[in-house]
Amino acid sequence: MAWQLGQAYGQDLRDRVLHAKGSIREVAARFGVSKSYVARARSRRRRLGEDTPGVQCSHTPPKLTGLEQALIDKVEGVNDLTLKQLCEWLQNEHGMRVGVSTLWKTLARLGVSLKKSHSMHASKRART
Repeated sequence: MAWQLGQAYGQDLRDRVLHAKGSIREVAARFGVSKSYVARARSRRRRLGEDTPGVQCSHTPPKLTGLEQALIDKVEGVNDLTLKQLCEWLQNEHGMRVGVSTLWKTLARLGVSLKKSHSMHASKRART
């Protein structure tokens, strides 16, 4: 699996970089990583005595922070709303303009699912 933006390098590569002898430039060239990565890994080891990467976070709160309970109450109260209708409700009631994907991720984080009403004929629903 290749490295992706926002993910730490694997611990095996980190260990090899930290145990390698030579200058920052030489070690970075040998292992195909940036010079700043080598410098930061060595600095972390020197400062904290840790060879593992630190916790990654963006330090920005989720956009709908503070509206979680209102959102849960709305979904539980009217269980056949679409994501688009919920976005419109948030705009009208709370002045918070969000996209469908933001709302979808927030509902997933809260463990809330949108349940559709059973408008289908009963014989079609009861397939076994």
